[in-house]
Order: sequence, then C-alpha cells, then structure tokens
Amino acid sequence: MEEKHEDFMREAIGLSVENVMNQGGPFGAVIVKDGKVIATGVNRVTGNNDPTAHAEVMAIRAAAQKLNDYNLSGCTIYTSCEPCPMCLSAIYWARIDEIYFGNTKLDAKNIGFDDSFIYDEIEKPIEERKVKAHQILHNEALEGFKKWKNFEGKVEY
Repeated sequence: MEEKHEDFMREAIGLSVENVMNQGGPFGAVIVKDGKVIATGVNRVTGNNDPTAHAEVMAIRAAAQKLNDYNLSGCTIYTSCEPCPMCLSAIYWARIDEIYFGNTKLDAKNIGFDDSFIYDEIEKPIEERKVKAHQILHNEALEGFKKWKNFEGKVEY
C-alpha cells in the first residue's frame, strides 16, 4: 500500500508543479476513496479572486459534488503541503479519514506562505486579535439556533 500512497502523493505534487505554470499557487491535492482518485484540486486563489480557493478546499468541493455528499468519510487526501488552518478545518468538517502531505508549513513559510500568524491569533483572546470582533444582537441571533434545535426535519452534520 505504501507504493499507492506514493503514487497519489506524486499526483498531488505534479498538480502543484503544473499549477505554477498556470499562474496558480504551488499547491495540489488529490482525494482518494476505495483506492481510486475521485477528485483533485489546485490553488486558484489569484486566478479565481477567491481567498478560500486553496488546493485542499477545491478538491473537497469537487469530491463532495462527485459523491453528492458533504460527508467524505472513507476518503484520504494527499496534498503537496501540510494543510493551512483553513484547509485543516475543511478536512475535519468533511470528515476525511487521513491526510498525507509532502512539504511542511515551515517549507511553505520559507517561500512566503506563512500561516503562523493565524495560529498565533487563534490562541489570543478575542479582544486582543488583529481583526476586531464585536458581538451584537445575541438574543436575536439565538432565534435561528432555537429553530434548528427544535426542527424535526434537520439533517445533522
């Protein structure tokens, strides 16, 4: 099985290299289920003018569409670089079983993709974060949560 992991990783790496030539970031991802590639993604942040268009997120979106399911249990993601905080969260929300990565977050930092400030910000109390956050209309906002809690037709995720 180790050989298969390396094949899938090489595909993710190949996507990352190819994407640089297509004016994208040097990141590629492959999602596999039952030993078969079901989706791929590359970084299209600047190409799509979408700050969330990281390779892993793009692959997750494609896999969810292909499987017609938001729950990607049973899937493995191969990504050319250790996922950033956003991508790691998306991987968890998608319920992907395993992550294999090539480059580390330090490797990414060394070429200008530094996510350490996000990790630092998460650890700070809300009032000390760089992006100011203000809670307002809490009681009104709770209305949606109350409706969800009591809605019998909800799809839990």
